[in-house]
Amino acid sequence: MLASESQAAGIKPFTTDLFKGFLALFLFDMGITSGKQLSVVFRKGIFAFIFSGLMPFVNGLIALMLSLQITDSPGNQLLFAILGASASYIAVPAAMKQAVPRANPSLYLPMALGITFPINVMIGIPFYYFVIQFMATP
Repeated sequence: MLASESQAAGIKPFTTDLFKGFLALFLFDMGITSGKQLSVVFRKGIFAFIFSGLMPFVNGLIALMLSLQITDSPGNQLLFAILGASASYIAVPAAMKQAVPRANPSLYLPMALGITFPINVMIGIPFYYFVIQFMATP
């Protein structure tokens, strides 16, 4: 905050650019870990699939309904819904690793990254957009 733009540019490789590299490594590590442990989810049965496939829609629709009270912008409403639905795979893996070290990452990582994330990207985002458009039509 105290440095000028030219002074801040000198430390950019240690601040802005370094963050992107560490983020890429973190996501790469989580992807490899969840891929290696996907078989654990299969052994837990159908409940793990149902939970990780349906719960994001519940959270996303709750966030969408709350967003209707906050903003009239369809873009902002869509963003609220996506963030509500995606909280499980953005925050939980990192938080669980720190907060509950005895928790089994072979269950929560594949559920979040192998099931919830693809469903949200392929089905969730278009679904929330459709709901927003449907509610906007008179």
